[in-house]
Amino acid sequence: MRSNFNSYLLCGVIMVLFALSSCRKDNRNDIIPANEPAPKENQTTHAVTAATFKVVGYLPSWEGDVNGIQYSKLTHINYAFLTPTTGGGLNPLDNLPKFTSLVSAGHNNNVKVLIAVGGGGGGDAFHTIVASSSLRTAFVNNMVNFVNQYNADGVDIDWEFPSVGTEANNFLLMMQQLATAMHNNGKLCTAAVISNGATYVVSGLFTAVDWLNIMDYDDNNFQHSTYQSAVDCLNYWNSRGLPLEKTILGVPFYARDNRYDYSTANYNTILAQGGSPNSDTFQNFGYNGISTITSKTNLSFDRGIGGMMIWELAGDATGANSLLSAIHTAIVAHGGSGGGGTTTAPIGTVISLKGFNNRYVSGENGTQAMTCTRTTTGDWEHFTVIDAGGGKISLRSMGKYVSSENGTMAITCSRTTASDWEKFDWIPTTDGKVTLRGNNGKFISSENGTQAMTCTRTTASGWEAFGVNQ
Repeated sequence: MRSNFNSYLLCGVIMVLFALSSCRKDNRNDIIPANEPAPKENQTTHAVTAATFKVVGYLPSWEGDVNGIQYSKLTHINYAFLTPTTGGGLNPLDNLPKFTSLVSAGHNNNVKVLIAVGGGGGGDAFHTIVASSSLRTAFVNNMVNFVNQYNADGVDIDWEFPSVGTEANNFLLMMQQLATAMHNNGKLCTAAVISNGATYVVSGLFTAVDWLNIMDYDDNNFQHSTYQSAVDCLNYWNSRGLPLEKTILGVPFYARDNRYDYSTANYNTILAQGGSPNSDTFQNFGYNGISTITSKTNLSFDRGIGGMMIWELAGDATGANSLLSAIHTAIVAHGGSGGGGTTTAPIGTVISLKGFNNRYVSGENGTQAMTCTRTTTGDWEHFTVIDAGGGKISLRSMGKYVSSENGTMAITCSRTTASDWEKFDWIPTTDGKVTLRGNNGKFISSENGTQAMTCTRTTASGWEAFGVNQ
């Protein structure tokens, strides 16, 4: 998010003011290579649909009203910032009551709430933490305790920035350990990264995290986040091999000025001063108006990426001038719900699922991978359909949730809580059956009862269709 590393150019008062409002990235020349690679040609665009498109908004501790958030147009909110100590501990969270209120309001509106850790300058303790195995473990344990204590849905790490080489490799070790711990608790693990030249990001991070929030802003003063910068950003991460479904394009809800004094202003402040929502410039300031935000949303769909991220929600305007509403409108135009949504699934009903082989799906009581081999139904073969929000459902059997395992292994019914891997699109077929599509954009397959069930099919046919209560 915003960073304050170049603040040595400012006087002391401006340094303090900037630090209070800052968590954007800066343009570090030491981590940006001279030649940017060309985009890869082997990435596909079928994995992400409008139904699975993420809209991630950051809400800082120092501004923004929890009750003023348009929850129906968001899927995830990151509360900024929790900061670590050099001993692997955590400093007290600024405005804790606001965070707990956000978690409650988010969950009431089917929106996931994560805690963002670090920020511009706030992650300096990571230099010490990642260098020690014991400190990495201490930090991970403290993060698990924190998200469990406050019922958060995961953690977003924003360290600006590790050094290339040993420190970057140690950062990967910490993130792998943190992601494993979060996933074992049914939580998410994400990270914020710069838009280009992120050589401090080791490719192993792509496998560890659920997605990367790419900070495509602060590329310069004034017009700091153009449409072309978004194109260049997506080209860069595509060339690095970041999976499309884990690519989240960041956009700014704030402006920068062209006087090289690091002055910024929220989008809503620009409008209040006379700026137009349909422009990208006002006096000394450059920002993203509605047309540019809409174009970037359409670009995201054209590229088939996983979604968009916003720094930050308190900067948005209301009514017809809202940038979040512009994103939402574009998502709806692409066939999605843009956050909230409805489903035709029988919410609250207990069902059985019969596969193409005329056998029933079993949750196996969560003790092993799910199968479609039962000739009759018992408790293990019954599932309650749960409204997961955003037009999605979850399936619960014997108190545990079905998980797609993100298509990396056979599906299970072993999760105590429902996160993204436990959400599915309920898609009726023309012959009265249903197909189930996971958050990875793939369909659940019965495998015709010959092996454990999976969530790996890019298209749905006989083995991917199930009779309901037949």
